Amino acid sequence: MAINVWRWHEMDSATRQAVLRRSETEIDAAAEKAAAIIEAVKTRGDEALRDFARRFDKAEVNGIRASEEDVARAWKTLDPKVVSAIRTCAANVFIHHRQQIERVEAGWIGEITPGLWGGEKISAIDSAGIYVPRGKNAFPSMMYMQCIPAVVAGVGALAVCTPPTPDGGIDAASLVAADICGVKTVCRAGGAAAIAAFAFGTESVPKTAQVNGPGSFHVAAARRLLGGRINPGLPAGPTDSLILADDSAHPANTAHDLINEAEHGPDSAALLVTTSQKLADAVLELLPGFIAALPDPQKSYLQTVFSKYGGVILCRSPDEAVEAANAYAPEHLLLKVADPSALLPSLRHAGEILVGEATPFALGNFGIGVNAVLPTGGQARTWSATSVWSFLKRTSLAYASSEGFAGLSGPVAALADYEGFPGHAAALRQRDRSAFRDIDPEKLVSELKKPGE
Repeated sequence: MAINVWRWHEMDSATRQAVLRRSETEIDAAAEKAAAIIEAVKTRGDEALRDFARRFDKAEVNGIRASEEDVARAWKTLDPKVVSAIRTCAANVFIHHRQQIERVEAGWIGEITPGLWGGEKISAIDSAGIYVPRGKNAFPSMMYMQCIPAVVAGVGALAVCTPPTPDGGIDAASLVAADICGVKTVCRAGGAAAIAAFAFGTESVPKTAQVNGPGSFHVAAARRLLGGRINPGLPAGPTDSLILADDSAHPANTAHDLINEAEHGPDSAALLVTTSQKLADAVLELLPGFIAALPDPQKSYLQTVFSKYGGVILCRSPDEAVEAANAYAPEHLLLKVADPSALLPSLRHAGEILVGEATPFALGNFGIGVNAVLPTGGQARTWSATSVWSFLKRTSLAYASSEGFAGLSGPVAALADYEGFPGHAAALRQRDRSAFRDIDPEKLVSELKKPGE
């Protein structure tokens, strides 16, 4: 089987660009198809969702929303071991995000100059739509990973869309996970159609202010196209990962770690970036056998990934390896070096950084507690991991006392004159100062309700 091997300093610009771009180019190609789906959902609502379920999911869907009976049936039929696993992992995710919200203030205010105060008020968004993808299998972990930070943040109205099962139902584990999170609105809708449903609303799917969740090329394309109508949330498309390792890394563990994210699909990407030729050779020797031992479709996915979007990059030094990692800006980064604390400060761009042999991608994916819904396609250069902050917003807060107005109104009026805004200047120069009533600015934030409370 073909596995890409590169040397970072020898890669030409075209090769680097192809590696750094991964499968993101295919999102552009999906835009036309996504646009047609969006228009159908906009004009036909639930009827279009049922048609697309029939067409793409091969499922006959009657009710779009899950009923109380659907949820009760899921609890009754789901293997208790799976229920226990969801409870354990979801509990860790709850703890992590509650620790985040504990560090969020309701608001703050500070003096800028005498009489002028500026600060922020923090509040949750009113509504959010959560998209939980599925392929041949369902992903209940994506349900609790996304719903928990929204619930902890205190989002006013929360709804989920997930593709239907072949029998027109909803995966039992996903329904149980939603119920554990306290989410009651779960709808049968997938792909670009689900994103459009959140943007416009249908008879069954509520219109939301924001949508979050990873998905296919068509999901990613729909989010881009609808960005002016709905907050498209974190750019989460096909998964990608990078292992940064030196001689201290365990070869077999590292080969398994490479497979971890790559098995998601043929559009996934997985790189080993290493300063060790010995480790690279060992991993390249082990990887084909590990892949051959897996069932299809994962086996075929992996063969595609490592000939297309994955492979090994050899570097001459730790600094060069860090340069390659930062340029790639992976969704998932696993740091397996003798002294991780020496490299950690320089690793600036990654959705998450997992440290050491005992912290494989799989633990982060399901249950350490950190969120596994992360920016893909190099977007970690500017985007952060899903968190309570994904569902919170900051509102600027300002106050000027009589003293503050007196000190600043002259300079501001001069700028208003220069920029051609006479109304601005008049609002300052002609202001009746007898109406001013000074207050204690600290009282402005003292009674604010903390998000999530």
